[in-house]
Amino acid sequence: MLVLSRKNDQSVVIGGSNHSEHMLKITVLEIGHGSVRLGFEANQDVPVYREEVWERISRPRDPPAGGPDRARSGGAHGMATVFSGEGQGTGPNSVRDSV
Repeated sequence: MLVLSRKNDQSVVIGGSNHSEHMLKITVLEIGHGSVRLGFEANQDVPVYREEVWERISRPRDPPAGGPDRARSGGAHGMATVFSGEGQGTGPNSVRDSV
């Protein structure tokens, strides 16, 4: 595990293979009251999950009785986008999870 220290408004960039554009940029937005607010900027084709969401969707599950797994249809790569948080899902105050 790589451990880094960052202050408010400082970022970490996870780069693409060609080093010309980043795949994921994580910025510390606020530190205080026992928590840290992070902002994530990711290419649209890079899924970004909270850990508990990732664990839920990565568990194998049985298809529903009576037919194919219809719950996974729709969206890019069979995933729908869920927005939560304060913004409209694309700004620095929002969270984008694919489920």
